[in-house]
Amino acid sequence: MPQKRKKSGGAGHDKINRSNSATNPDRVQKGAHQRDRTTIKRLNMYRTKPDRDKKGKIIGGDYMSKETAPDAGRTQPHRKWFSNTRVVGQKEVEMFREELEKADKNPYQFVLRRNRLPLGLAKDKFDGARMKLLDAEPFDKVFGKKKLRKRPKVEMGDVESLLASADQANCAYMEENDSNIDVHVDFKEGVRHAVFDKGQSKRIWGELYKVIDCSDVIIQVLDARDPMGTRSAHIEKQIKTERAHKQLIFVLNKCDLVPTWVTARWVKVLSEDFPTLAFHASLTNPFGKGSLIQLLRQFSTLHRDKQQISVGFIGYPNVGKSSIINTLRSKKVCSVAPIPGQTKVWQYITLFRRIFLIDCPGVVYPTGDTETEIVLKGVVRVESLRDDAAYHIEEVLRRVKKEYIQRTYNILSWTDYEDFLSQFAKRSGKLLKGGDPDLNAAAKMVLHDWQRGRIPYFVPPPLDPSNEEGGDEAAESDEKAKKKLTQADVQQQLSKIRVQNEFLDKSDVV
Repeated sequence: MPQKRKKSGGAGHDKINRSNSATNPDRVQKGAHQRDRTTIKRLNMYRTKPDRDKKGKIIGGDYMSKETAPDAGRTQPHRKWFSNTRVVGQKEVEMFREELEKADKNPYQFVLRRNRLPLGLAKDKFDGARMKLLDAEPFDKVFGKKKLRKRPKVEMGDVESLLASADQANCAYMEENDSNIDVHVDFKEGVRHAVFDKGQSKRIWGELYKVIDCSDVIIQVLDARDPMGTRSAHIEKQIKTERAHKQLIFVLNKCDLVPTWVTARWVKVLSEDFPTLAFHASLTNPFGKGSLIQLLRQFSTLHRDKQQISVGFIGYPNVGKSSIINTLRSKKVCSVAPIPGQTKVWQYITLFRRIFLIDCPGVVYPTGDTETEIVLKGVVRVESLRDDAAYHIEEVLRRVKKEYIQRTYNILSWTDYEDFLSQFAKRSGKLLKGGDPDLNAAAKMVLHDWQRGRIPYFVPPPLDPSNEEGGDEAAESDEKAKKKLTQADVQQQLSKIRVQNEFLDKSDVV
């Protein structure tokens, strides 16, 4: 029913605006789509401005109250406000901090559901880098009209003290430490070739950070022949500090290229920092596949609040990240090759309904390694090397035992690396015009064998301090480790690893 307008009578009756404007609260409402009286008054209140005097003080205006009610802006308190709060004492806070620090330092304990924990009480926030300059010196005394000129600090007050300080500085001067002297050098080392900077580009690091951000569990793959050389301390530190809610574990790949006791000892050493598993990537005869899947299922159970978890594989180039994913899937889902840099971009692979795998390109953090160390770590492709491939063989002959070289290449003796390469080039038929041996081609063949694990080599693990004195006790502990090794509630029988190369006795190495 349309509203009827009230007739305006005598005194005491308000005037009615008979306009049909949309801003008139007294207009007759003709449909449900029109604004009602309350809405129009509220919108008009938003458009009004208060009356101010010359000084800007509010003196009146529509919807402006000149007198404040005694109870205005006050809400009556109620005890139900505090029904969902908890009171924590200082002792409880200290106990919570100690328990949280123990959990963060223990690699086998993980703090889940950090959003529901009062982590703000765990650490005291202190911003010591910001200085309050105005508290030390007011602005008016430094830049204002009443600023005070400071007297400069002069160490020497007279000429004699100035001469004494000059003589003392002259006696302490050393010419060899002066960087302003231009020393003429006959031979200067050239700029390193761009091939030795592989795995350090911005694109590769961008792919790495994508994998880290999208992963709930991060697996760092290490080479069993040189675990510490293929380990990235920079990434581990960043995950600990910036992404503490993510779990990091080690996978010691290529354990079939080293003796079993070396694998057992390296797993024991690395397990002090993070959970470590031994692994051999192979589609036909794998090792550690069931243990790794069992560990991933445990992480999936821990993250029950998520529908699925993502597991990212990171590490140096040519350590076998894609091969491990193929082994877990029991088929070729990632492109693999025995050369570094085969994986170009990150990719998602489904392992189970709740577990996804992420493959990542190999990343190298610059640690000041020499060109030879970079080549022997497998970062650079051998085909990309220039004519200086022969210079890297000297380090290979120094690291590998002479018995292994003799058994692999059937060369009994040599004087230096050039003599070794010349004999190997003649035996393999790598000759130049005139019958001269091609040292560069022979060196590339040796480096190919090195990267593919055909040359028996490994970095000896550190000795166990508890068994350093008694050799028999150390041997017994290594034998026990070969039979059964338990890490993160996952048992591995290292005696089942099929070692490809034949090594000498352990006593010759330790």
